[in-house]
Amino acid sequence: MILEIVSPEAKLFSGEVTSVTLPGVNGSFQILNHHAPIVSILEEGTIKIAAPSFSFSKEAADKFTRVNDQTYTLEIKSGTIEMKNNKIIVLVD
Repeated sequence: MILEIVSPEAKLFSGEVTSVTLPGVNGSFQILNHHAPIVSILEEGTIKIAAPSFSFSKEAADKFTRVNDQTYTLEIKSGTIEMKNNKIIVLVD
């Protein structure tokens, strides 16, 4: 599935991922390939991204924390997420 993470300043990430864990208002939740369509509000917390490989722009690289070769995290203050047609768009602040 495709993940795009966008902030008011720039596109932070765009690429193929295997899973994404997000800090929802009612608790953390995970999205896997072919997840049902969803729209949700995110609260302050950590987005965990699992992917076979990562490529970040120079501006965005310092915002992500490497857990291992296939997992990175991103701290957010708030946001929204939409999953539709196997594409996830996350707007973060």
